Order: sequence, then structure tokens, then C-alpha cells
Amino acid sequence: MGAVTDDEVIRKRLLIDGDGAGDDRRINLLLKSFTKWCHSPGSPEEGFTQYQRMLGTLAQCEFSMGKTLMVYDMNLREMENYEKIYSNIEQSIMSAHDKIGECKKEIQRAKRIRKNRQEYDALAKVIQQHPDRHETLKQLEALDKELQQLSHIKENVDAKLELRKKQFHVLLTTIQELQQTLEIDEKSDSDDHSQESPAGNGE
Repeated sequence: MGAVTDDEVIRKRLLIDGDGAGDDRRINLLLKSFTKWCHSPGSPEEGFTQYQRMLGTLAQCEFSMGKTLMVYDMNLREMENYEKIYSNIEQSIMSAHDKIGECKKEIQRAKRIRKNRQEYDALAKVIQQHPDRHETLKQLEALDKELQQLSHIKENVDAKLELRKKQFHVLLTTIQELQQTLEIDEKSDSDDHSQESPAGNGE
């Protein structure tokens, strides 16, 4: 089946609308009437009447043709309009694709920002769990002072302990010396008593 031409489309449309019905028949009748009029041996009155009829039929054909041309022009304008609309739709589709691509990029950037923010929040929580540098330095200073105080206390305790050791040593030495003195005194008394005993026996 061959391709349908624009004229055939217009002709079918006119036949469907009812505006073009009978044009072919009217033209055929006009040709037959013209041929008959040319070869008719009738009177001039009959020839003139037939001539007027042909003019009327020709006017109807011209009017129908004018309507057909108007419809054809209108269809051309509609086709041009449809082409413009189609071109605008294509541009809109391309623009929509571009916007979709930009939106995807924005979504990826938003995901990265959200991930970085989550990591930052997690890191901030970890940092908040530990004291800051200033607070840490204060704690270290307090510990250093406490260590110094404990060191002084230890030195005092060590000094007192050393003094007690010396005092105990002196005490032990004194006791030993006293014990030796007592032992010497006891021995001396014993010797004196032994010397006095024989003299008494002689008397």
C-alpha cells in the first residue's frame, strides 16, 4: 500500500466532514455539460440557460476548492505549530534531564555533607568526653602541688625517723654504759667484802 498524500488526507477529511461530498461528480457533470453545450444544436436561449448552469456549477467548484485550500493552509499552520510544540517539548525534556543530573549531583553533595557532619558530631562527642587542655593543665598543677606536699611530708617523716633512730641509739648506748658501770660497782663491792672476811676470823 502506497504512502497517503496530503491531498488524499484533505479529500478524505472533507468527505468525512460532508463539505467535499459530490465535488468529483459535480466536475464530471460540468465537463459533460460543457461538452454537450459545445455540440448542442439547440436554440440560443437553451444554450444561454445551460451556460448559466455551468457557471453556477463552476462557482460551486471554486468555492469548494477555496474551502479546501483554506483547510489545507490551516493544516499547514497546525503542522508548523505542532513542530514548534514538539521542539519545545524536546527542549523541555533536555532541560529536565540536565536538571535531573544537577539534582543528582546536589544529592551526592548533600550525602557527603551529611556524612561529614555525622563524623564531626561523633568526633565532637569523643572530644567532649575528655577535659579540655586548660582543665587538664589545672589538674596537672594540682597534682604537682599535691606531690610536692607529699614530698615535704615524707622528708619530715624521714627526718623525725632519723632523729628517733639517733635518740634510740643514744639510749641504748647509755643503757649499756650504765649496765657496765653497775657490773663494775657490783664486782668492786664483792672484792671489798672478800678482803674484810679473813681479818675478822683472826680476832
